[in-house]
Amino acid sequence: MAINSTIYAQKKQTLFLVLAGLFLTNAIVAEIIGTKIFSVEDTLGSGVATFLMPLGSFFGYNLAAGALPWPLVFVTSDIINEYFGKQGVRKISYLGAFFIAYSFIIIFAATKMSPAQFWIDVNKGDNNFNIDYAFSMIFRQGLGIIIGSISAFLIAQLLDATVFHRLRKMTGSKMIWLRATGSTLVSQLIDSFVVLFIAFYLFGNWTIDQVINIGINNYTYKCIIAILMTPVIYLAHNLIDRYLGKDTALQMTAEAVNDMPTTI
Repeated sequence: MAINSTIYAQKKQTLFLVLAGLFLTNAIVAEIIGTKIFSVEDTLGSGVATFLMPLGSFFGYNLAAGALPWPLVFVTSDIINEYFGKQGVRKISYLGAFFIAYSFIIIFAATKMSPAQFWIDVNKGDNNFNIDYAFSMIFRQGLGIIIGSISAFLIAQLLDATVFHRLRKMTGSKMIWLRATGSTLVSQLIDSFVVLFIAFYLFGNWTIDQVINIGINNYTYKCIIAILMTPVIYLAHNLIDRYLGKDTALQMTAEAVNDMPTTI
């Protein structure tokens, strides 16, 4: 059956916009909340782990809050790769890095604005709480965190796209789980440690043990979630194929696997 070129272009554009929106929203949110490190044990009400780390400190299952929305980032990244190829992922990755940097600039500017006195007064409470100071401390991320976040984001995304594409060429249209999970396991190994090393070790005051501890926690979380998200990836593929139609879906995936230029 011949594919109507206008309908094909419209569906392709709509799909890319939806996936790009999901990708960018979750990536930006992850970067903004990433400075908070929370205790998984305390959150779940379980005991604290006491494993000895390589350099003498003790392991605790602490996790960067930015890891929470990250599963949706690599799921949408894999789906974009499936239908738009490496070029689609590169495009959205560069856009992501630009908008993350833009978000940091706007947030920094907001923290430098002089606060309205009534806003400080109505939020003082009984402990003379300074909401403007808290706002600045939470949102004003240091240069090291910004450099680490953007560097790790770009390296991980481009690596994910390359591994996914190679596995796709090896497996064809089969074994979606292998290329989706495999590319995530490789790329997130880099992402989980690069951002922490640059942001908190090179530019911060963390020890190597702390970097290793949080890096292992972030990576194991992402690995577990990547495996658990496999049914979601299959469901997303099914829904997208229904939306596109069989012929359109086959043409898009064929163009993606052959790395044909995307018109989006």
